[in-house]
Amino acid sequence: MTAVPQERRLVTAIPGPKSQELQARRSAAVAAGVGSVLPVFAARAAGGIVEDVDGNRLIDFGSGIAVTSVGSSAEAVVRRASAQLSDFTHTCFMVTPYEGYVAVAEALAEVTPGDHAKKSALFNSGAEAVENAVKIARSYTKRQAVVVFDHGYHGRTNLTMALTAKNMPYKNGFGPFAPEIYRVPVAYGYRWPTGPESCGPEAAAQAVDQISKQIGAENVAALVIEPVLGEGGFIEPAKGFLPALRKFATENGIVFVADEIQSGFCRTGQWFACEDEGIVPDLITTAKGIAGGLPLAAVTGRAEIMDAAHSGGLGGTYGGNPVACAGALGAIETMREQDLAARARRIEEVMKGRLAAMQEKFEIIGDVRGRGAMLAVELVEDREGKEPNAAATAALAKACHNAGLLVLTCGTYGNVLRFLPPLVIGEDLLNEGLDILEEAFTQL
Repeated sequence: MTAVPQERRLVTAIPGPKSQELQARRSAAVAAGVGSVLPVFAARAAGGIVEDVDGNRLIDFGSGIAVTSVGSSAEAVVRRASAQLSDFTHTCFMVTPYEGYVAVAEALAEVTPGDHAKKSALFNSGAEAVENAVKIARSYTKRQAVVVFDHGYHGRTNLTMALTAKNMPYKNGFGPFAPEIYRVPVAYGYRWPTGPESCGPEAAAQAVDQISKQIGAENVAALVIEPVLGEGGFIEPAKGFLPALRKFATENGIVFVADEIQSGFCRTGQWFACEDEGIVPDLITTAKGIAGGLPLAAVTGRAEIMDAAHSGGLGGTYGGNPVACAGALGAIETMREQDLAARARRIEEVMKGRLAAMQEKFEIIGDVRGRGAMLAVELVEDREGKEPNAAATAALAKACHNAGLLVLTCGTYGNVLRFLPPLVIGEDLLNEGLDILEEAFTQL
C-alpha cells in the first residue's frame, strides 16, 4: 500500500505549477468534452488523502465518485491484482475462462439481497451494466418498455442517456435516443408539493397511475431505479415509495432493477442501499465501489431471469477482466474484514451531526440528507421558496478545493454538495474536512 501521510498539506496554490503544466499538455491532447472537477494532477493516493504532483495533500470527500471506498491503494486490492498481473492480464472470458470471474460471481451472489438462486454477468462500466440489465429484462419478459424516474442517472451510452433524466451535460446534442423509455415521478421529499410526510405513497400512486394509463403494465419489461439517486441530487426516495413499486412490479411481471452503481458496496451503511426498506430486486447493477478502482461492473439477479438471454448474447472483450476481478475480490475482502458498512454508519453519525448544526447556522442550507457515507446538502436562495442556488454551490466547492478539500457537486439543478469520503478515512480528516466546509460557508 502506498505510504501517503494521512494529513492535509498545502505547499502551493491549487492548482500548483506542475499541475498547470500538465493541464496545458492535457488541453492540447485530450478532447475538450472530457471535464474534470479540479485540475490538480494526482501523484499518489491512499486512505483519505489524494497527493498531487506539486506535493499538496487534499482531503478526499469524493472517492473518485464513490469508487475508492476501500481507499485508493488498499492492501488486499493491490496484493491480489498484482499477483494476477504477473500471471496473465487477459485471455477474454469468452475465449478461455478463468477462476477469478467465477469467484466474483459467487461473491456477488452472497452479498447481494435475497436468498434465491442468483447468477451474474460482468462488464466494464456502470452504463454497460444498466444496458445489459435492460437487455436481459427484455429477453426474459418479451416486452419492450422501460420505466425510469425523474432525477435518475444511469450512464452515457445511447440507451443509458435515454434512461438518464438530466439534459446538461449528459444528453444535450447527442440524440436521437433509444425509444420505449418512459419517465415517471420519484418521491423527492424535500420538493414534494404536499410535504415529505405524504410524499412516498403519493409519488408511488402517481407513478403507478402513469405506468398503467400511459404505457400499460403488461408492456413494461423493467422498472429501473437507484435506491438512493446519485447524480440527480443524492435523493433518498421517501419511505414507502420503493416497497410500493416493488409490489407493483411483482404483481405485473415487471423486472425490478436496482441501480446500485453509486450506492452499493457498503456506501450507505449496508451492503446495498435497497436493504434499508427490505427491497429484494430481481436484478441489481453494480460498478464503482466493486473493485477498488479497477474497471469492473456486474448485473446480478435471479438465475431464471439472468439465463433468459441466449448463449453469446451477453459479454464483451474486456468484461470481467482478470486483474479487475482480482481487485474486486480484494475490495470485498477489505469490506468484510474491516466491516466497512459499520464504518459508513459511523461516518454518517459524525458528518450528519456537523451538517445539521451548519444547517441551523446557515440559511442557505435547505436540506441535509443521505445515508452512511453518501451524504449531501441542498443549497437554496431561501428556505421558504426553496429556489435552487447553483452559484453558491459552485462557489463553495471552489473554496473547499482551494483549502485542500476535494468535494463534488450534483443535482438536477446543480445545487447539491455531495460527500463520498472513502470508508477508510480517519475521523481526524473527516472532522478537518468539515471544519473547512464550515469555514467556506462562513466566508460565502
